[in-house]
Amino acid sequence: MANLRDIRVRMKTIAQTLKVTNAMNLISTAKLRKGRRLLADTEPYFERIQKTMAELLRSAGKVRSPYFAVDGSGTGRTALITITSDKGLAGGYNANIFRYVLDVCNDVRNPLLLLVGNIGQRYFVNTPYMVLENFSFASRMPTLDDAHEVAEYVISQFSWGVFSEVRIIYTHMYSTLKLQPTVRVVLPFDIEKMRLASPEQTFLESEQQKPLDFEYIPSPEGVFDALAPQYITGLIYGCMVEAYASEQSARMSAMDEASKNARDILARQRISYNHVRQAGITQEVTEIVSGSAALTD
Repeated sequence: MANLRDIRVRMKTIAQTLKVTNAMNLISTAKLRKGRRLLADTEPYFERIQKTMAELLRSAGKVRSPYFAVDGSGTGRTALITITSDKGLAGGYNANIFRYVLDVCNDVRNPLLLLVGNIGQRYFVNTPYMVLENFSFASRMPTLDDAHEVAEYVISQFSWGVFSEVRIIYTHMYSTLKLQPTVRVVLPFDIEKMRLASPEQTFLESEQQKPLDFEYIPSPEGVFDALAPQYITGLIYGCMVEAYASEQSARMSAMDEASKNARDILARQRISYNHVRQAGITQEVTEIVSGSAALTD
C-alpha cells in the first residue's frame, strides 16, 4: 500500500504540473499573437523612415552628420545591445542568445554590453565582458517609450565618444519553429550597411532608376538629423517587439513539449498504479482462498 501512496502522490504532482504548463502555453500563444500583430502594424511606418533616409543619402549626395562619425584609429569600443527575456521556461531561447553574444564579443574589439532583460543581466555579470547599462521593462510588451529610452542613451553615449559602434543582438523569428539570433548595426550609419540591414527588404531603388529630386528644408543635414533618432528608435523598437514575439514562441513550444512529456509520464504512472493495485488485490484474494482452504482441511 505504501507503493500505491507514493504513486498517487507522484500522479497528483504531475497533474498539477500539467495544469501549469497548459496555462503557460495558452498565455504564450495569446501574447505571441498580440506581438506579431503589433509588429505588423508598426513595420510600415519604420520601413518608410528607413527608405526616406536611404533616398535622402542618394539624392542629396554627401550628408555631414555626427551619426556617420567613426573612430578612424580602429581602437574604438563596440556597444552590443543584447535583448534577452525577463523570465525563464523558454527552452533554448536565452541560451542561444548567450552563445551568439559570446561569439560576437570574440569578433569585435573592446565590447561593451547594454543589456535588456533580467536573464541576460544575471548571466553576463559573471562573464569577463563589461556591462555598461542594464534596462529592465518588467516582462511586458515593449513600447515606443522603452525603445526611446534605450535609443536616447545610445545616441548620447555615441555622441560623447564612449563607443564608436553600436550593434543590436536579438532573436529573429523566421517562423514559429525557426528562431535565430541576429545582429544588426545601429551606429554609425553607412549607406551600404543600411542597404543590407535587412535581407528581406531593399530600401534603395535599383541603379537603373533615376533618383527623385527633392528639396529639403531647412537642409538635407537638418532633415537627416531629425529623422535619425526616429530611425534608431524604430530599429530598436522593431527588434524588441520581434524578440518578444520570439520569446513567446519559444516558451509556447517549450510548454507544449513539457505538457506532452507530463501526459506521457502520467500515463506510465497510471499503468504502474494499476499493476501495483492489481497485484495487491491478487495477493489478498490468494490469502483468502488459502485461509479458507486451511480451515476446510
